[in-house]
Amino acid sequence: MSHARPRTYLVTGAASGIGEATAARLRAQGHTVLGADLSGSDIDADLSTPEGRARLVDRARELTGGRLDAVIASAGRQLFDPQTIQVNYFGAVATLEGLRPLLAAGTDPRAVVISSVTAIHPHDPAIADAALAGDEAAATAAAEAAIQRGEGHAIYGSSKNALARWVRRTAPTAEWAGAGIPLNAIAPGTVLTPMTEPMLATPGVREIIDSAIPMPLNGHAAADQVAPLLDFLTSPANTHVTGQIVFVDGGADATLRGDGAW
Repeated sequence: MSHARPRTYLVTGAASGIGEATAARLRAQGHTVLGADLSGSDIDADLSTPEGRARLVDRARELTGGRLDAVIASAGRQLFDPQTIQVNYFGAVATLEGLRPLLAAGTDPRAVVISSVTAIHPHDPAIADAALAGDEAAATAAAEAAIQRGEGHAIYGSSKNALARWVRRTAPTAEWAGAGIPLNAIAPGTVLTPMTEPMLATPGVREIIDSAIPMPLNGHAAADQVAPLLDFLTSPANTHVTGQIVFVDGGADATLRGDGAW
């Protein structure tokens, strides 16, 4: 997909996985892409902390002169650790809310965040509800409690569930849709990234993952097979898709939920 006018993007999680693949695709089209990650990027920031989130926004403002055309919030963690909710939800929301004024100054502004097909799995309401209430201390405590119960695996899906719900609530508002800024999430199935490959290589774990995320169409995805969807959703061509959780999951959502998706 080639856009007539070069655009300025900011991509978090740009050092690996979906973020890296998407940044590479956009740069190959002639766009300016600011990458953000823990280290080695245009903006080094730890999105698990309030300080890191503020640094991301401040540096983005400095480097862009206060205007962005698109934001792709791809940074994420999949650890049995409270940091997972801190990065996946609070870091992502702070990224989008903090950069919204820069988008409002941009041309054909667009924003997308990475959720997951795990958002439709059973989740921990204490984690997700605290996140949606904006209570990071309570969400962190709920994540700690899940770990103590031996349910640390629930933190990731709960973070992605809360994020998808935040997008649904936020996209139609005056600050986003009313300002002409589409806001969407994508929900990948299993993607081959440095985060997932060790798990998929572990005997028994791959079978558990494939049972939880059945992908009848073409199996696991490479990161560069997800990037075109992010490209479209953040392009000027996307004029009316907003508030959507777009599954790019090889059929996992349809397999798990059938026709009960509405």
